[in-house]
This record gives sequence, structure tokens and C-alpha cells, in this order.
Amino acid sequence: DVRGESAVVIKQTLRSGGVVRHIGHVIVIGDVNPGAQIIAGGDVLIWGRLRGIVHAGANGEASAIVGALDMRPQQLRIANHVAVAPDTNTPRTHAEVAFVKDGQIMAEEWGSQ
Repeated sequence: DVRGESAVVIKQTLRSGGVVRHIGHVIVIGDVNPGAQIIAGGDVLIWGRLRGIVHAGANGEASAIVGALDMRPQQLRIANHVAVAPDTNTPRTHAEVAFVKDGQIMAEEWGSQ
């Protein structure tokens, strides 16, 4: 059963100080720079680099996901769970998706879950 849910598509890079709030899903075609913030009631998908702050499932939806081509957020939240990316500059060779499993945020190569 697939139901339609509200989504907003942003076709630009979010710069420092930029904030996107949406009750449904947020899709960004571009980067999310440090200091930028996305707060979504649903999933957040970024076709680019995630370096800012993302809160998916902001209304308590722990099944929400965050996906990015290069995921190194300042902070990542899913529902009431919080994670910070490891402090590394190692280039990512694959897209990643973050989700809640056993009460904590996990990140894996996209498609491996």
C-alpha cells in the first residue's frame, strides 16, 4: 500500500543560515552547507553533500530516514534520536542512508539495508 505524502523539492545549495521546515519529506538537489538546517516531518534526501544539520521525523516519526551522496552532518536527528558524524575528511565512495535501529541512529551504504 503506497500512499502519497507531501514533499518539497529544493533545487539549490542551502547555505549557512538557511533553514527549511516542512511537515512532510524534503528533497534537496544540491548541498547542505555547514550552518544550514532542514527540519522535516518525514524523510530527508540530499542529492549532494550533507554538512549542515538535519532533523527528519521531527514530529516523532522514528521510521524516517536521511539519505545523502556524501553524509557528514554537523548533527543528524531522527525523531528524538541524535547523532554526530565522525570527525574525518575521508572521501565517501558511496551514498549513505541513516535510520533508527535498536534505539540508535545507524548509517549504511545506500541499498545495503
